Amino acid sequence: MKALIIGDGLLGSELHRQTSWDYISRRKNGIDFCVPHTYANYLDDYDCIINCVANTDTYSDDREGHWNVNYKGVSDLVHLCNQKDKLLVHISTDYIYSKSKQNCKETEVPVHCATWYGYTKLLADGYVQLKSNNYLLIRCTHKPTPFPYDKAYVNLIGNYDYVDVIAEIIVKLIKKGALGTYNVGTEVKSMHQMAKDTSEDVIPINGMCNNEMPLDVSMDVTKLTEFLS
Repeated sequence: MKALIIGDGLLGSELHRQTSWDYISRRKNGIDFCVPHTYANYLDDYDCIINCVANTDTYSDDREGHWNVNYKGVSDLVHLCNQKDKLLVHISTDYIYSKSKQNCKETEVPVHCATWYGYTKLLADGYVQLKSNNYLLIRCTHKPTPFPYDKAYVNLIGNYDYVDVIAEIIVKLIKKGALGTYNVGTEVKSMHQMAKDTSEDVIPINGMCNNEMPLDVSMDVTKLTEFLS
């Protein structure tokens, strides 16, 4: 299998570091994810296309920015992968589970949150599941290591982990031939618990419960652990 990573952000760069898989990006190749013809020919020589591109400005009111990258860009990539008979690995987010029930399974109905980020990521998930001929959809959150801030929330919980940990799990899923939708993460923990693994002096604080910031994005990862066991 030959894999191509689209994007050189935090996760894309870590996947490349761990595997030496080829990658393309705006900075490296001048592609524009919102303009398919700028990158379409790069896909030809690969079996697996890993999409790590997203607008992650979570609380921005820029509807068009989120819509064009997180939804329209993904729908265009789905069609390209179908036309070229490629496996699409799409990186989604645990954020779509915000305001949903705790420990959601992949089969639960996620309740979309009050941000364009969450809304467009959820729409893209649905599009991939409906239209892609061959896909692996991954819902996760990855954090930089070491933890880069001096404060961390004690009441924000989820299955997130450091980017090297999440990337390693994603690589295992791809190499083992996983298909369909997977919640990807480690044990449920607070952000402060995770932060202390790499920053002993991080200060515990409480996050504000409001209409935008979800304090619980925990997921059921049974499907993941059973597949990889």
